[in-house]
Amino acid sequence: MMNNLRPLIVQGDSTLLLDVHDPGFEEARAGISRFAELEKSPEHIHTYRLTPLSLWNAASAGIGAVEIIETLNKYSRYPVPENVRQQAEDILSRCGKLVLLPSEEKDCLRLMVKDPHVRLELIHQKKLKSLLVPREGDFLIRLVERGTVKLELIKLGYPVDDQVPLTEGEPFPVSLRETMLSGKNLEVRDYQRDAVSAFLGDGRPGSGFGTVVMACGSGKTVVGMAVMADLKTSTLIVTTNVAAVHQWRNELLDKTTLTEDDIGEYTGEKKTIRPVTVATYQILVWRKDKVSEFTHFSLFREKNWGLIIYDEVHLLPAPVFRVTAEIQSIRRLGLTATLVREDGAEDHVFTLVGPKRYDVPWKLLEEKKWIAEALCREIRINLPDELKINYAVADKRNKIRLAAENPRKIEAARSILDEHKEDQVLVIGQYLNQLHAIADKIKAPIITGQTPNDKREEIYAAFKKGEIKVLVVSKVANFAIDLPDASVAIQVSGSFGSRQEEAQRLGRILRPKEKSSHFYSLVSRFTVEEEFAANRQKFLTEQGYKYKIDIQE
Repeated sequence: MMNNLRPLIVQGDSTLLLDVHDPGFEEARAGISRFAELEKSPEHIHTYRLTPLSLWNAASAGIGAVEIIETLNKYSRYPVPENVRQQAEDILSRCGKLVLLPSEEKDCLRLMVKDPHVRLELIHQKKLKSLLVPREGDFLIRLVERGTVKLELIKLGYPVDDQVPLTEGEPFPVSLRETMLSGKNLEVRDYQRDAVSAFLGDGRPGSGFGTVVMACGSGKTVVGMAVMADLKTSTLIVTTNVAAVHQWRNELLDKTTLTEDDIGEYTGEKKTIRPVTVATYQILVWRKDKVSEFTHFSLFREKNWGLIIYDEVHLLPAPVFRVTAEIQSIRRLGLTATLVREDGAEDHVFTLVGPKRYDVPWKLLEEKKWIAEALCREIRINLPDELKINYAVADKRNKIRLAAENPRKIEAARSILDEHKEDQVLVIGQYLNQLHAIADKIKAPIITGQTPNDKREEIYAAFKKGEIKVLVVSKVANFAIDLPDASVAIQVSGSFGSRQEEAQRLGRILRPKEKSSHFYSLVSRFTVEEEFAANRQKFLTEQGYKYKIDIQE
């Protein structure tokens, strides 16, 4: 393909082919990734697709049909097919066709449907018969079905414009400090302020709920605290694990006027509810057995919360969506580095937490030095001869395990460590036997799910102080762990083809620092791991990262 600064081919099936070798690739990638979904990213041509959800998220972030079509025309090598333009406009036109409004009926809401043909379609939908009560010109729905109705409607291709006012919640004074406890000035960066403004909107109905997407290490926690400071209301924060709960608590004490008595912890270890309470997803979805009620869902109703923050919202467990549907009247902020969900429930996040309100490209933050430059390298390693026959005859599950636990990865990890003797290094993996073998071999401490929380925090603290140079961690360290001086990550195994996990693991080493960070992924050659690696890297490729591939014989 010739280089002509028009690297894009728009096809009639709504796929977008992007020529990696064209000089205009980077600019075009940044343009289309705001409204298109990356599907494949091999060496030469990347494939994106326009989907209803990608377009509706774009619309929620303020990107309209005109801007989308102009972007496609600008970078397209050939004329944009008319049906693609028409389809994009049709999908976007569905925004606003269904509007949820207050009702004069007690404990009910009003669903206004502007198009009579759409109204007729909804009347004949079996799944909606018990949820919608037809009236002249609109439908009546029960207040508690607010989220359920919105979810069913988006599955039919109709995003609901929720214009029902949100409750104010119990007032509670909280402000950001000018000077942190460390003595440094607290600076809320421009893009963090923009994220807060995009979430809060104009304060009128239809604003105050949604998701902010920002790179790991770029200060999503500060965005959450700035929203709290603006709203000044009781806040429930839900995050991934006990270590993340403690990290949030420490950040709140360091950067806001909150005191220890103002902050509650709701975990398996403690259950105190205060004006600002931090809980884990695990405790919320705990129950005695598969048929019992979720005992701790009551936390959502224990106080008159004015704001709920879902940290790492892409990991929100499916059962929490049920109660999220019931608390649609509360302001809710989702924080994440990626909206990718491996269970395909992105539409749940869009509907029940809120659409994407703000997104900033990782590479833009890197250019401005807000996150570290990261060099990504995939090292492909042959299986030992004695394991090749075992691999050939194994079923798929054992193939995955044999490839992941390739013993040659231990020596490869040691070689990388020899190159980075002065760096703070994380060795990250999935399989505990493999991680213990590596930890024994390199004489490094290890943290897994079995490590007690107090021991974990002791090891994390030693790593932060530089007393420990190398730390071996299981998937418990994938998210919400702040290890600012880590500059090298060696990934020895992962959760199959998980794109979100790849992004989170790279995020462990993106805290801003003077030198570049290095992300190594060890992959068994000629195995299923090569396919998984290609899928895992897809999200980061969309963000502009390139993987250098080395073959180790």
